[in-house]
Amino acid sequence: MFISLEGMEGSGKSTVLKKLHAWLESEGHEVLLTREPGGSELGKTLRALLLDAENTDITSEAELFMYLADRAQHVSQVIKPALEAGKVVLCDRYADSTVVYQGYGRGLDPNLLHSFNEVATKGLWPNITLLLDVEPEIGLRRALSRNIEKGLSRAEGRFEAEAMEFHSRVREGYLTWAALNNKRFAVIDASVTPDEVFDQVVNSMRTCIDVMKAEAIG
Repeated sequence: MFISLEGMEGSGKSTVLKKLHAWLESEGHEVLLTREPGGSELGKTLRALLLDAENTDITSEAELFMYLADRAQHVSQVIKPALEAGKVVLCDRYADSTVVYQGYGRGLDPNLLHSFNEVATKGLWPNITLLLDVEPEIGLRRALSRNIEKGLSRAEGRFEAEAMEFHSRVREGYLTWAALNNKRFAVIDASVTPDEVFDQVVNSMRTCIDVMKAEAIG
């Protein structure tokens, strides 16, 4: 099973990832926890370039192709081998991030970006994508506080430094893209307490697992 988590900055993905990782292991699954960008050795180098707040002159097109390079290496080197070994792959961001951030956020063509993703992923998409949805003002406030607390404001703060209008476009882009791909997406209200968020996540996961079992039988 391949699971991805999506959401704007400050949506609570890190907290959910830890809890979901533990829950899946308690259900008897062997889990690979990974992320984009940075899930492969090449990706670690690209992550440093993509998220550094001082790299303000990266063009939208250069940003796009760095993300695609990261993803192509990640899928071939990490994700596919883990799935073939029977593991559950739990990924912090995946191809949908590119469609939303570089498409709806930066103004590139989402359909073209989806086509590029098909090449980079060799057609591999998650069984379920959990979208943690939160108002941009709330998410950005959380993200900025986290970066200050962890000393990441420069090293990983490039997107947090974007204008509020950008974050609003990203949020609306996620909801639009989730509606267009509603068989795969589960939208989670991330404005509530962490326990309430995770209850929604578990319910969505159980539904996904039931559907996969039914399809396997059918």
